[in-house]
Amino acid sequence: MDGFPRPSEEKPREEKQKVKGACQACGSHDIAAYRVLSDGGWWDVVKCQNCLSSIERKRSENQYAPCSLLWKLM
Repeated sequence: MDGFPRPSEEKPREEKQKVKGACQACGSHDIAAYRVLSDGGWWDVVKCQNCLSSIERKRSENQYAPCSLLWKLM
């Protein structure tokens, strides 16, 4: 028996929070804040959803916290 239930979604997705502002690269107002996992660990980012330009990027305080989707399954 598995220790964790099988996800019902085909792909895991992190919830994105809308952020007010405009992208300096393309001018879009479609800005979102969310967590990403890279080779350097978890990062809290604010990115333009149109051109994916990084507006803000800082290391997450808790590097061992799972993304919100996995947290809800626990």
